[in-house]
Amino acid sequence: MINERIFSEENSSGSLMQRDKIEDKYKWNLKDIYETEELWEEDFKYVKSKIEEYKTYEGTIGNSADTLLALLQFDEEVGIKYDRLHLYSFLAKDLDLANTKYQAMAGRLQDLGSKLGSAGSFIRPELIEIGKEKIAKFLAEKEELAHYAHYFDNMFRTAEHSLDKDKEEIISMTVQMRQTAYQTFSYFKNADIKYPTTKDSDGNDVEISDGRYYSALFNKDRAYRERVYKGYYAPMIEHRNMLSSLFNGSIHANIFTAKVRKFKSTREAALKPNNIPLEVYDNLVKAVNENLAPLHRWAAIKKRVLGVDKLHPYDSYVSIFDSDDTKYSYDEGVKIVRESLLPLGDEYLEALDKAFDNRWIDVYETKGKRGGAYSSGTSYGVHPYVLLNWNNQMNDVSTLTHEMGHNMHSYFTEKNQPYVYADYPIFLAEVASITNEALLMDYLIANSTSKLEKLNLIEMYLNKIVTTFYRQTRFAEYEQLVHEKTEVGESLTPDDLCKLYSEMYQKYWGPNMEVDDEESYTWARVPHFYYGFYVFQYATGLAAAELIAKNVKDKGQEGVDSLMQFLKAGKSKYAIDILKDAGVDMTKPEPVKAVIDTMNRLLDELEAEL
Repeated sequence: MINERIFSEENSSGSLMQRDKIEDKYKWNLKDIYETEELWEEDFKYVKSKIEEYKTYEGTIGNSADTLLALLQFDEEVGIKYDRLHLYSFLAKDLDLANTKYQAMAGRLQDLGSKLGSAGSFIRPELIEIGKEKIAKFLAEKEELAHYAHYFDNMFRTAEHSLDKDKEEIISMTVQMRQTAYQTFSYFKNADIKYPTTKDSDGNDVEISDGRYYSALFNKDRAYRERVYKGYYAPMIEHRNMLSSLFNGSIHANIFTAKVRKFKSTREAALKPNNIPLEVYDNLVKAVNENLAPLHRWAAIKKRVLGVDKLHPYDSYVSIFDSDDTKYSYDEGVKIVRESLLPLGDEYLEALDKAFDNRWIDVYETKGKRGGAYSSGTSYGVHPYVLLNWNNQMNDVSTLTHEMGHNMHSYFTEKNQPYVYADYPIFLAEVASITNEALLMDYLIANSTSKLEKLNLIEMYLNKIVTTFYRQTRFAEYEQLVHEKTEVGESLTPDDLCKLYSEMYQKYWGPNMEVDDEESYTWARVPHFYYGFYVFQYATGLAAAELIAKNVKDKGQEGVDSLMQFLKAGKSKYAIDILKDAGVDMTKPEPVKAVIDTMNRLLDELEAEL
């Protein structure tokens, strides 16, 4: 399945670019997946025809090592084709979310996936019933089964949360229902939402969009920032009841899954399958709450330098220096990113060049295109894709290297792992991407040509820590809070959701920040809240990435080799162990403390120059 890892070009009139006016080299080539949509239909029919074939394996898996291998190979063959179908329909839909053709294609595929899940629902219960000892005997008997050892170890580790065949089949039939809240939110946020028009700094009418919202947050015109900020949140406030219903529906879907599978909580249900101790999550939230002083200090500096009585959320991104308006074309961004990643060596750079030169990246914002940025993950035998909405900011350069980190992680994993391990758990998902960002920062600082440029880069990295470490931990703490309240029977209204978020935002930013009403609706616009305890891994990912990037810098080829080993590992081991192999132990407080120490050091350097 595709893993979402969740700015814009405009013409002189202020309207979005027309897709047919953009050069092909800046657009995805989806023919790498299917040359024609007729071929997609053929694979769809083929996969559909295999649903009944699953029945021929039921009750026979434990007969011999040969029957076990036959089942696993059959299931993988179907899975590979389904993933390819999913990749194409998912990407095609995201290029124009208002296109009903691709909505229908995605809907058909989702229905097919549900039926496949039902057809194969007997597999895990039957394997668990066969038992660990007999499976181990089969693995020893047949060489082709040997590489499944970790797969089965993980399966038996979580066996207590598996259900019998009939119950698993029922659960698989609820997948589409449980995804409805997120899908509805996504269609609203990316296609149906109607943003108001406002005036830019020159008095021109501009239509607010995701891309323009993020761009405006960096604009020096405070009145313009405020107008766009308030306009951006207006549709969320208008539809607060619908959005709170969707959010609550997603939480209840998580609770349903956790209860049915006999987890103690929704959080355990999200973390235990990847063998992530709850202590990692708890230690992160605890450590950040004990170290909010650097963030409060940063707010005080910003307030003082900007010369305002109180900071507002729309002030949190704008630069306190004068040279933040430099524009970067996409081609310039590619050059900067490539130069910054030279320390990673030829193998990495050759793969990176493939992506840049062969239309793996869709660059510009167009009407109906999904907002934000992501890497698609991979479908076995097909390269991963990257979606951008380029807006000519330095932040876009950072986003590019971030998404290429995901992209290369998926690429090297798929090239070096069998299908069963050709993905990576979400706990590792942000490490490669943030490692790239750390290397970008090293490159930019090393090549800065003035004191002011260097200060801007320090500020940029401070913002990275604020957004990736503090902000995502705040999201994680909020997500935990609303789930726990719902799990004990509390019903959360829009006002409740707003109050809880506003209080937490104030706690994190401290007394120098005025929390606007609009900010309390952040829960209504963040898609990651629908992913189920995903966001904390941005913060842990930053901590791990900082240490990995430091090893690349300090240890040379040894550090590069460790990183490449990490990128190629997929999920062939438990995530905690893969990180340990790369020199990072996330069960200990040192990685989190290192990020906090870095922020304090950067603040010291900044204040010394002010």
